Amino acid sequence: MGYSLPQNEKQSPRAESWAWCYRPERSPHLAEPYSPWQSGVITAVSEQALRLFATGAPSFCTYFEASFIRLLDKITNGSRIEINQTGTTLYYQPGLLYGGSVEHDCNVLRSIGYYLESLLCLAPFMKHPLRIVLRGVTNDQVDPSVDVLKATALPLLKQFGIDGESFELKVVRRGMPPGGGGEVLFSCPVRKVLKPVQLTDPGKIKRIRGIAYSVRVSPQMANRIVDSARSILNKFIPDIYIYTDHMKGVNSGKSPGFGLSLVAETTNGTFLSAELASNPQGQGAAVLPEDLGRNCAKLLLEEIYRGGCVDSTNQSLALLLMTLGQQDVSKVLLGPLSPYTIEFLRHLKSFFQIMFKIETKPCGEELKGGDKVLMTCVGIGFSNLSKTLK
Repeated sequence: MGYSLPQNEKQSPRAESWAWCYRPERSPHLAEPYSPWQSGVITAVSEQALRLFATGAPSFCTYFEASFIRLLDKITNGSRIEINQTGTTLYYQPGLLYGGSVEHDCNVLRSIGYYLESLLCLAPFMKHPLRIVLRGVTNDQVDPSVDVLKATALPLLKQFGIDGESFELKVVRRGMPPGGGGEVLFSCPVRKVLKPVQLTDPGKIKRIRGIAYSVRVSPQMANRIVDSARSILNKFIPDIYIYTDHMKGVNSGKSPGFGLSLVAETTNGTFLSAELASNPQGQGAAVLPEDLGRNCAKLLLEEIYRGGCVDSTNQSLALLLMTLGQQDVSKVLLGPLSPYTIEFLRHLKSFFQIMFKIETKPCGEELKGGDKVLMTCVGIGFSNLSKTLK
C-alpha cells in the first residue's frame, strides 16, 4: 500500500465498479449514511474491482479505514490494494476469500463491531472456516457492540442456514475507548449456498435479556444500571433478566467505562436490540449509571415500536444474505429503513443489479407499533465455489 495508481492501467477482465464517497464524521451507526466497509464487503463477494475517491475530505484512508483494508487483505488471497500518496484514491481488486486462523489488531478509533460486521457478511463464503481473534475496543458509542451482534446477528445467520459447532462469538477481554485492550474470538463455518427466508411475522415480545458491564470502575456501577433499567421495563413484561459482567485485571482492558446492552426476544425468534455506553475517559461530561440504564431501556422500547423481523442494526446484513441466496423468493419485514440501509441498497443495485420490491405496511390490527416495510427479492443464486470438498 502507499503506491500511486498506474496511469495507463489495462482494464481488468472483471467488471470494475466506481464509487464516489466521503469520509463520514464519527456519528451514531444508524445515522451514518455511508461506511467504507459496505463497498469493501460487496466487492469481496462479487469479485469486482473497486475504485474509491474521497470528495470534500483531505484524506480517504483514515487510521481505522487502513486497518479495515489490512483485515480484508489478511482474510483473502491474491488481493491487490493500491492507495495513492495523498490517500484520496483507493483501488481494490479482491482475491479469493481464504479464511483460516487469523489475528488482527483493530484501530481503537472504532470498535471491534465495525470490523466484525464485515466478517459476518464474508465468513460463510470462505474457502476454509474462519477463526479470527480481534483486539481493540469491544464497546463504544458509535458501532454495534460485540454483545449486540452476538445476540442478534448470529440468530439471523442461522435463519439462512449458517450454523454449526464452530459457530461462536466470544468476548475474551473487554476494552473501552480510548485505550481499548479488549479481545474477541469469532469462528464461523462455511456454506456453499444460503437458504431463502420468509420472515414476515415478528411475533410478540416474550422476554428481555441484557448485559450490564463495567471495567476499571466500581462493580456497583453495573448493579445501579440494572436497577434503573428494570424500573422502566418491569412496567411492560415480567420476564426480564440482566446479567452483570465486571471484568478485572488484564481482562478489563486499558480504560475505565461501563454500559448496557438489551435484547428483546419475540415468540417467533426475532431479536431486537438497544445499547448505550458511557463517555470515553476524558471526553464529555460524566454519565450517571442510573441515567444510562433508563435511556437504554427507552431506546429498546423505541426499537420495539419500530419493530420488524430484523432490528435496525442488522438490516443491511439481512438484505445482503437475501441477495446472495438461491434463485428463489425471500421476504423480510423490516421497520423503517435507516439511512445506512438505504445507502446499502444502492450498493447492492450497483454491484449485483438487483432491486427489491418495497411495500409499505401501515400499522393496524395485525401490525403493532410504527409503519413497517416488506422487502422482497429473488436471490442471484450465489454459490461458494471455493469451499473445500471433503
